[in-house]
Amino acid sequence: MSNDLSLAQHHAFELACTLVVLVTVFKAGGAYGVLPSDELDDDDDLHIIHEFDPHDREPAH
Repeated sequence: MSNDLSLAQHHAFELACTLVVLVTVFKAGGAYGVLPSDELDDDDDLHIIHEFDPHDREPAH
C-alpha cells in the first residue's frame, strides 16, 4: 500500500506489463494498492481508481 497515487500507478503499469495480466489500482483506508484484477472480489470494500491492460497500448507520439 502507498499514499502516493503516481507511485501506485507506476507499479501497476510495470506489474501489468511484466505479468501480462490486468492490474487494478485501488484505494482502501486512505492508501492506494495494486493487485492483479482477477484477485479482487466484488465483496471487497475498495474504490477502484484504474485498471491497466497490458494488451491495450497506445502508440508512442
